Amino acid sequence: MKQVKKCVIPAAGMWTRFLPATKALPKEMFPIIDKPVMQMLVEEAISAGCTEIIIVTWRSKRAIEDHFDSNFELEERLDKNGKFDYLKTVKGLNNMANIVYVRQPYPRWDGDAILRTKNLIWDEPFLVLFWDDIIDNEETAAQQLVKAYEEKGTPVICSFQVPEDRVSNYGILETKTPEDDIFKVEKFLEKPKASDTKSRNGNIWKYVLTPDIFEYLEKSTPIWGDGETRLIDAFELLRQEKDIHGVRVKWTRYDTGSKIGFLKACISYGLKRDDLGGELREFLKGLEL
Repeated sequence: MKQVKKCVIPAAGMWTRFLPATKALPKEMFPIIDKPVMQMLVEEAISAGCTEIIIVTWRSKRAIEDHFDSNFELEERLDKNGKFDYLKTVKGLNNMANIVYVRQPYPRWDGDAILRTKNLIWDEPFLVLFWDDIIDNEETAAQQLVKAYEEKGTPVICSFQVPEDRVSNYGILETKTPEDDIFKVEKFLEKPKASDTKSRNGNIWKYVLTPDIFEYLEKSTPIWGDGETRLIDAFELLRQEKDIHGVRVKWTRYDTGSKIGFLKACISYGLKRDDLGGELREFLKGLEL
């Protein structure tokens, strides 16, 4: 079995719900305190053993590329001013991993973004981390997914227990073994009503995929008349011929794709910081809630 060494991070979404901020600044570059969400995803991939990161962008996302590039003027100024801790942090971004970029010229959903990496993945399994889920856990979600892949040898999908009133907001994974932390997926449902399924296994956009996913993505394209290619359609086609497993990972999850989720992440990470936690905690106590 080949090791998971590559990670794809789709980052070509327009993020209209965060306008006007996202008119000029990619949502993926919004910082949790002082670290952009995109950097947190790259670090998560590296934690799982990935050495090559493929970021799928489009024309308004140059800030992502600049973030991981060198900045000679900034580095020289930090060095002259003796700010060596900051200098170390900035220089470290240049050497985090081998990061390459692929353009998605039109916003045609997640499947199309993955398809555009086909010639860079070749015949290797690969990790996929989408932009809107941050997992706070000693063992990262990516590490847990890679372990599950190594155990099962099949594509694995990150899952969590969805509250009853939010079933229709998520893709749902049905299984015959609901008690297992790693379970065989029997069916994929796209945002069903709670009354239409007994399963509460929600699909989080973190995966380890095998290269045969590209074949099923190409097969799934005609399903949609709008030219969009969606992963969940490819998963359902693949499931009919091969096994796919869901993995209930251990975590505290923040949905940074929503405004309230982003705020919760900033506050939670701030409270854990030695330089910020105390003052932030006192501030929160003083609010009239």
